[in-house]
Amino acid sequence: MKRINLTVLIVIAVAVASLLAGAAAGYFLRKNVAEAQVASAEEQARSIRDAAMKDAEAIKREASLSAKEEIMRSRKEMEDELRAQRIELQRQERRLAQREESLDRRAEALEKKEDALARREKDLQEREQAVDELEKKRRAELERVAGLTSEQARDILLKTVREEVSQEASELVRDTLARAREDADKQAREIIVQAIQRTAADHTAEVTVSVVNLPNEEMKGRIIGREGRNIRTIETLTGVDLIIDDTPEAVVISGFDPIRREVARIALERLVADGRIHPARIEEMVEKAQKEVDQRIKEAGEQAAMEAGVHGLHPELIKLLGRLKYRTSYGQNILKHSVEVALLAGLMADEVGADAQLARRAGLLHDIGKAMTHEVEGTHVAIGMEICRKYREPKAVIDSFAAHHGEFEPVTIEAFLVTAADAISASRPGARRESLETYLQRLQRLEEIAESFEGVEKSYAIQAGREVRIMVKPEKIDDLGAVRLSRDIVKKIEQELQYPGQIKVTVIRETRAVEYAR
Repeated sequence: MKRINLTVLIVIAVAVASLLAGAAAGYFLRKNVAEAQVASAEEQARSIRDAAMKDAEAIKREASLSAKEEIMRSRKEMEDELRAQRIELQRQERRLAQREESLDRRAEALEKKEDALARREKDLQEREQAVDELEKKRRAELERVAGLTSEQARDILLKTVREEVSQEASELVRDTLARAREDADKQAREIIVQAIQRTAADHTAEVTVSVVNLPNEEMKGRIIGREGRNIRTIETLTGVDLIIDDTPEAVVISGFDPIRREVARIALERLVADGRIHPARIEEMVEKAQKEVDQRIKEAGEQAAMEAGVHGLHPELIKLLGRLKYRTSYGQNILKHSVEVALLAGLMADEVGADAQLARRAGLLHDIGKAMTHEVEGTHVAIGMEICRKYREPKAVIDSFAAHHGEFEPVTIEAFLVTAADAISASRPGARRESLETYLQRLQRLEEIAESFEGVEKSYAIQAGREVRIMVKPEKIDDLGAVRLSRDIVKKIEQELQYPGQIKVTVIRETRAVEYAR
């Protein structure tokens, strides 16, 4: 057993020794191979470095040659450019020299002309002095012969010329105005008569009433109610005043807004017919009356638009038109007046070849502002223009009714037609009523305006204020002066007086020669 172990140990030792010897041999072999590779690499590196240095030298030489060639080319281009600039400068110098020579020649010519002008001016001054002396001698001789100074002669001449020109101008104005009035009156009369004949309108207008009839006197107490609660409720809900006085079997409704008066009238009539009058019933009836009036307003607006032949109006404009049913002006119903103006304006537009549809639309809307005058400040024309702008009415329609009271200048022929139609509808017989006091004040003011002019002896307003006849002093006003006086009086009446239709001014000059035989 020991022998076997010893043999194994020997074998192991021999194997280890063989391995160590092989490892040492491999190490030395690898070292030699590595050293050989390092030597080979160093040799290659030296060869590469030498080749790179040769290439660098070659590139350097080529770059140097290229730089020299570029420098030579740039220098040549610069020399060529400098040569061209030098040639151009020489050319410009030659042109400047030629221009200087030309200017010198012109300066010499101007100096010669100035000398000639100076000599001519001196000659003219001498001639003017001679002419002045001759004029003085001639004027002195004329003054000696005529026995007048030059100022006196000039004044006489100017006065004579002024009188002749004034007389001729007055005659021309008179003849021109006479012909123009004759032609215009004839044509306008034909157009207006045809329009009026074709328009069927009532001569009397409805007046909104504010009186409610009662079946008996006992009803007044029931309307007042216990401690006045019923009448207070009616007045609070409708915004009107109930006047219960000694008038038998009647109650008067007072209020500035005609629509509120109408609502109160309908509600009160229904309460009287029903017999049950207490705050709750009053509130119910007022609400129903308000709805009924709103429906009537809408129907009245639609009916007016249909009668006038106007379509496409905004629903709010229809409602505002319907509100005019409850508005009056001097007793004339505004809605009927608007329809009449629309028809007249449309008919006249047809006669003169204008836009009839535009004229009817503007005529129907010309007083639309009166539906809001209780609620908005301003004239009804300005309010109407703002309303129409709000509801997108065309500018041509607004321009056509803006001038019907003279607040704006008319800019279209339809504007003149609407203004004329408004005047016709308002001034025709029976259309409007006027209080006696206002009527007398207008007549008195008309005579005052006529008598405010110098040379007027007496004036008379006749034909219900449609004509004023003026007697003048013949020694102060001649025939041509009478023509001027009538025109001046007309202008002052138009500026200071408001009146329906037109006023005729007649100036009468009468010369009487009176002698007595003794």
